[in-house]
Amino acid sequence: MLRAGSVVTCIACKNLLPSRMGVKFRVPLQKLHPLSRAIHHRYSANNNPQRPPHCSAARHYTSLSRLPMRPPKSRSGGHGYQQHRSFWVARLAARLLKLRYILLGSAVGGGYTAKKTYDEWKDMLPDMSQYTWIVPDFVWELSENIDLGKLASALPELEEIAKLLPDMEKIRENFTFLKSLLSSETTGESTLRATDIPPTSAAMSDSSDKQFKKSSDKEKVDQLQEELLRTQLKYQRMLERLEKENKELRKVVLQKDDKGIHQRKVKKSLIDMYSEVLDILSDYDSNYNTQDHLPRVVVVGDQSAGKTSVLEMIAQARIFPRGSGEMMTRSPVKVTLSEGPHHVAMFKDSTREFDLGKEEDLAALRHEIELRMRKSVKEGQTVSPETISLSVKGPGIQRMVLVDLPGVISTVTAGMAADTKETIFSISKAYMQNPNAIILCIQDGSVDAERSIVTDLVSQMDPQGKRTIFVLTKVDLAEKNLASPSRIQQIVEGKLFPMKALGYFAVVTGKGSSNESIDSIKDYEEDFFQSSRLLRDGMLKAHQVTTKNLSLAVSDCFWKMVRESVEQQADAFKASRFNLETEWKNNYPRLRELDRNELYEKAKNEILDEVISLSQVTTKHWESILQKKLWERVSTHVIENIYLPAAQTMNSGTFNTTVDIKLKQWTDKQLPHKALEVAWETLQEEFARFMAEYKGKDQDDIFDKLKEAVKDESIKRHKWNERAMDSLRVIQHNALEDRSITDKPQWDAAIQFMEETLQSRLKDTDSVIADMVGPDWKQRWLSWKNRTPEQHTRNETKNELERLLKLHEDHTAYLANDEVTTVRKNLEARGVEVDPVLIKDTWHQLYRRHFLQKALLHCNLCRRGFYYYQRHFVDSELECNDVVLFWRIQRMLAITANTLRQQLTNTEVRRLEKNVKEVLEDFGEDTEKKVQLITGRRVQLAEDLKKVREIQEKLEAFIEALHKEK
Repeated sequence: MLRAGSVVTCIACKNLLPSRMGVKFRVPLQKLHPLSRAIHHRYSANNNPQRPPHCSAARHYTSLSRLPMRPPKSRSGGHGYQQHRSFWVARLAARLLKLRYILLGSAVGGGYTAKKTYDEWKDMLPDMSQYTWIVPDFVWELSENIDLGKLASALPELEEIAKLLPDMEKIRENFTFLKSLLSSETTGESTLRATDIPPTSAAMSDSSDKQFKKSSDKEKVDQLQEELLRTQLKYQRMLERLEKENKELRKVVLQKDDKGIHQRKVKKSLIDMYSEVLDILSDYDSNYNTQDHLPRVVVVGDQSAGKTSVLEMIAQARIFPRGSGEMMTRSPVKVTLSEGPHHVAMFKDSTREFDLGKEEDLAALRHEIELRMRKSVKEGQTVSPETISLSVKGPGIQRMVLVDLPGVISTVTAGMAADTKETIFSISKAYMQNPNAIILCIQDGSVDAERSIVTDLVSQMDPQGKRTIFVLTKVDLAEKNLASPSRIQQIVEGKLFPMKALGYFAVVTGKGSSNESIDSIKDYEEDFFQSSRLLRDGMLKAHQVTTKNLSLAVSDCFWKMVRESVEQQADAFKASRFNLETEWKNNYPRLRELDRNELYEKAKNEILDEVISLSQVTTKHWESILQKKLWERVSTHVIENIYLPAAQTMNSGTFNTTVDIKLKQWTDKQLPHKALEVAWETLQEEFARFMAEYKGKDQDDIFDKLKEAVKDESIKRHKWNERAMDSLRVIQHNALEDRSITDKPQWDAAIQFMEETLQSRLKDTDSVIADMVGPDWKQRWLSWKNRTPEQHTRNETKNELERLLKLHEDHTAYLANDEVTTVRKNLEARGVEVDPVLIKDTWHQLYRRHFLQKALLHCNLCRRGFYYYQRHFVDSELECNDVVLFWRIQRMLAITANTLRQQLTNTEVRRLEKNVKEVLEDFGEDTEKKVQLITGRRVQLAEDLKKVREIQEKLEAFIEALHKEK
């Protein structure tokens, strides 16, 4: 109220005092309440008519219209001293009447302005109807829960309000002083007429009187200005106290609700609903050009310009990691600010609340933000476009969504990636090119304006300045370092930079120490602007300073932009949803709309079912396949390294001794390891077989890559139990030591096993020899095939070696050197040049065939040898020790297969199932892996449909709540 009255007083004083006195009134201090800013008179307004209009928080409001300027009176020259002397009485009477009317107008205007200001103040009080959803049912019994008497006592008394009215006594004294000045002027004139003083002396006396009057007038004006400033401060402190008590009252209501007094479920706030939409859009990439044009406040600036500090002042907490001169913001950080009873912060993907009133939680929050930033940066990069989403709630915080971007740099320094500068520019442009984004351009006031990079970037993205708010930081350093303070005025008036803006603000974000608290920074900012000549001399306006006024302005612009654009964006997503649904109906009419996560869960269940099916494999099937595969793996070793060398011996004792030694060596070194390899391969093949059989039913081929990856990764992670090898070795050793064939069926089974093995090896050997010598005469004549020179040489060598075998049927397995020489000379005599190595290779295959043929003949003879075996071949020329060897091998294979089957079904299948579950869980947490393994237009279309529907639904709910708030 006093401010409005002061406006009238200032007008009156200005009309009374001559313009040549050069009086400048001090501008109100920072931290002005919107009410005080609303009634601030406009004599400190910007004189630049080219200035673009501010948004709602940055505009001037006044309860008084500008008084019309009185045109200067023209003084006609040539009047004599006699005329001046004749009309001094009339001039004196006119001035006294003028003072009377001014005094009367001041009183009437002050009373009217006070009443109007009081009405405006009542209108600006918050409309509690928008909080009806949180008002408890006991609101009519509020006096029982809140001490209304204490609240009423905190309101200002009528006497205090009366003190804010203009001091009429002082005004009367000032008018008396002005009247005395006029009287002294009149007295001086009469004295001048009565005395006979030279003209030169009279002029000197008049000049000294004028200098004395000027100094006295200046002192009075300074007193009036100081009194006006003190009155404004007192009025502003009273408003701040009322605002604080209003916040405390709202906090009490919210806390009562938290304690359970209000049993209704609290709805999400508008800003939380809006933030959820932005979180979904941050991961959405539409193929229908439905771009994200929803508003948010984008904070951009040069590195170390104070972006993070401004954001912390708005959030009222030191929540970001700090560093001296190094890059700390390595990825965009989306901060959702909202009002709440407690000052807390929370990440969107976490349930932990950080209490911003505790230094331990603040340190933990800063550490967590730094870890998330470093984790989002890929190897070899310095910054990342991945957004970190954070919400901050607290009493008195303005509702808005801000995005803090990495600082713009001009030079890539050591330790940075080569494309760091371009990456930061691309990230900043991606956010600023949104036509509804509000750009908060941060400029460091302590450095030369010509060094700024961000202003050019902002002017490119918003040439008209319709959505840009300019903030000059570190004004305290700028005032101290700049030789010309008017340069700061040029910056905040938009005359120095080529960019345009809605509003210009000047703030101070502390003394540069990382240990400063928000309260100490606010106090420092208030003290600075209170004593700053920038305000005192009118270079800055009261509404342009402090982070509080900045926060109010940004919040107002943000919500204005939201209300203007959100419905248009909702319509765009509605059209996109229609297009996507039409494409799905045309291409996949009989399939459900399953997104990537739902498809993954379906594939996960199918894979687990396939793994469980392994436990349903019969015992006979396991043992049969294990025995067969194990024999395929070890048969070559048994024939070549055990049976063939032992058969070269002269008697049965030597044969059995050789067999026992070689079996013992084989069991100790190779056999258990080979058996476990066979068991593991069998498990893999059965697992793959079950997957293939399941696929043959109603399997969706979209899961093929995922299943193959799960199978490979599970097998890679699986490790067989090491203790199983030791126990298996003992079992196999005991099985091979047993030579007692108890009955004739076992003997016949051994004969059959031996015969099948020998026939298979003989067939393989004949095939190898046929490949060595080439086609025979039938194939050459009937199929028109010819032998190669090498095959011709091998054929001649084979014929020569066959003649040698006919002469020595009991020949050993190896040729002597003289025999090799004899064969080579015989071939040379027929014109065939041959190498000794080729002779030995050919002999090895021929002797193997010769040996296997003899072994088969011996096997047929031993069919009836079980009787002689029972008598230990006493008084018998037939010895069937080789049959006993094959029986031992066959029994070992059966026992090994049974042991491996038990280990598979009891242990390894369960471990494989566990590995599969772990792999599926790991893949489920890895979004990139799922995108890589579950792909296709069908998947992408379902993903887009889900997100577009979710965005549209949330936008419609937000718009409905927004209309209700209006």
